[in-house]
Amino acid sequence: MLRPIVAILALAGTAVCVRAQEINDYPTSARAEYVFGCMKANGESRQSIEQCSCSIDVVASIIPYDRYVTAETVLSMAQVRGNLGGQFRSSEQAANALNDLRRAQAEAEVRCF
Repeated sequence: MLRPIVAILALAGTAVCVRAQEINDYPTSARAEYVFGCMKANGESRQSIEQCSCSIDVVASIIPYDRYVTAETVLSMAQVRGNLGGQFRSSEQAANALNDLRRAQAEAEVRCF
């Protein structure tokens, strides 16, 4: 009788571990970069560290890292002048990625600030 319970607990633990890995797919450097930028915008205090750390955790829980990278690339490339930058400013895919990031950041704002 104990073996089925142990097997169920092992499976549940595996599922939790996999889910945690899915949520934590952002590299530490990306999280740190986000927090530093957030702190620049919101003050460099202990409170802003907590709020900005919370913010990236919320963003990471809403959009996968590859989508985040796409949105960050769009933000960066849209600042380039000329035709190349224009492609990033006018692309529907770019706009969708940016909208996903902005929605995640808005949710983070509500939860963390």
